[in-house]
Amino acid sequence: MKKIKIFLLLLLPAIAFNSGCKKYIEGFDVSPNDPLTVTPPLLLSHCQVDVMVGYTGQLARLSSVLIQQSAGTDQQFAEYADYILLEGDNNNEWNSIYATGLISMKKLVEMTQSSSPHYAGIAKVLMAMELGLATDFWGDIPNREALGGEGGEDFFNPRFDAQQIVIQDIQALLDDAISDLDPGKSNVNVPGSDDFIHGGDVTKWIKTAWVLKARYANRLSKRNASGSATDALTYLTNAGLTDASDDARAYFGTNGNELNQWYAFNISRGNYMKMGKHFIELMKSISDPRLPFFATTDGSGGYSGTAADSSNTNTSNLGTYYGSAASSLPLVSFVEAKFIEAEANHRLGNMQAAADAHNAAVIASVEQVTGATIPAPYLAAEASETAATINLTKIMTHKYIAMFTQPEVWADWRRTNIPALTPNPNGVVPGIPRRLVTPEDERVNNTNAVVVSDLLKPVWWDE
Repeated sequence: MKKIKIFLLLLLPAIAFNSGCKKYIEGFDVSPNDPLTVTPPLLLSHCQVDVMVGYTGQLARLSSVLIQQSAGTDQQFAEYADYILLEGDNNNEWNSIYATGLISMKKLVEMTQSSSPHYAGIAKVLMAMELGLATDFWGDIPNREALGGEGGEDFFNPRFDAQQIVIQDIQALLDDAISDLDPGKSNVNVPGSDDFIHGGDVTKWIKTAWVLKARYANRLSKRNASGSATDALTYLTNAGLTDASDDARAYFGTNGNELNQWYAFNISRGNYMKMGKHFIELMKSISDPRLPFFATTDGSGGYSGTAADSSNTNTSNLGTYYGSAASSLPLVSFVEAKFIEAEANHRLGNMQAAADAHNAAVIASVEQVTGATIPAPYLAAEASETAATINLTKIMTHKYIAMFTQPEVWADWRRTNIPALTPNPNGVVPGIPRRLVTPEDERVNNTNAVVVSDLLKPVWWDE
């Protein structure tokens, strides 16, 4: 009995405290670092990081190996070099695009469309980029019925859209984005430091959107040679890029969770990848001044790459220009725009315009990478083309070099088969893959999934 009285006396002050002081502690159980609702700035930053991961991470490394800029020399990358690409290999990348990226971009559009259209416009550009990456790697993908899972089971199994439709939707998204990004539009909130790519400069975002429209118009070169070229040139005229100051780039820092993804991968998985022999020998053959920026020296003090059918790890590594901790990586650039201009003009028979654009692209790339005026001998040999000397092989070969580390190079190679690459003779399929297989997660969980297991089956724009 005595023990019970003591317990009650101890309990009563606690009850009184909890009752009398409740108003002073309300809300302290909600962490400011774990908000119940997300704000547009926070969501925009998240969306941009997802795009940076998609364009500079695993898919970029994989495509670099397939088109022999890099070589897979150990562990899973040695398998990729042998074209062993299984349905479970890219679940993470597929899920990142849909479950992390696109769904967040959709929410950002819904949150800001009526009140802050500049946010919505940026989100639509990012959505176009995510969809473009997915359809380039997998062909037909969910789009119009995707991202509706919150509506219940009826939305759990989205149908796949044909790639032709997806590209039309990408163009429509970019048109809407350009309208939303009009500097004259009223906004309750405007992006600033939360915009890692352009710092809230909507004029730059408009230029990025126009170049993306040109990219996906040019993607149809095998489907509609002259029409795609005409559209691409129109979009580039609207973009009005004059130099690299308007480039959209992925930026990184020096802290552990901010590192350039190529650097972080090479630090944690040394010798999984080396420079590709074809790429290094091509640059050496033309005395390319970018070589010491793109590659390190090997053990002998020179530059060398590993052949597609080799696991030699005594060759050059990725250089510091793209491979240091805080190196930024291009997403949409002036250099790309000039190469698209060169290719499109070439298809239309505008040879002098093609030569001029090609020369400008090469000069811009060399000077941007090296930080110096292009050497006179290189200028004369590689960037002084005329209407009589320019051809598609020169344009696409120099684009292959200039756009090192970018997934866009694999798309270009599939469209043009330039440069000429010899497939790995040890490959499990008799040719360089032209797509990825349907991810396992999608095959298992989506009853409407269009399952493709043939790595050599071209996507629609490559047919």
